[in-house]
Amino acid sequence: MPSLPFTSLRYPISVDAARGRLAQEQDFGAHIEQLVMQVLMTAPGERINRPDFGCGVKRLVFAPGGDVAATLAQTTVYQALSKWLPDAIALNEVTARAEDAVLQIRVGYVIKARGEKRYLNIQVAP
Repeated sequence: MPSLPFTSLRYPISVDAARGRLAQEQDFGAHIEQLVMQVLMTAPGERINRPDFGCGVKRLVFAPGGDVAATLAQTTVYQALSKWLPDAIALNEVTARAEDAVLQIRVGYVIKARGEKRYLNIQVAP
């Protein structure tokens, strides 16, 4: 059975100059990755109608202590993704490592709709 075409707004939101309208994402895997990035990079309180949405990993860079910040980031990321994307992904792993003023975060997940295993590695720096 052929898969149906998929379209969503691209994150971060941008304008497609050739079309003169908002840019669209047509790859479902990329769409899920963008959802994960939205949860990770949005600080709680940034969204007006959802003040508890997000994880706010950017602020964790300034937390005291390297290992403490990494453990806090790992727990915070796991809880936020489990809360906000339970229908889209199944988390396999979340690891965080602090190196100087940079947090290295690795998220391993499975896209539930397709059974695809994916990894997302991000560096968060001030």
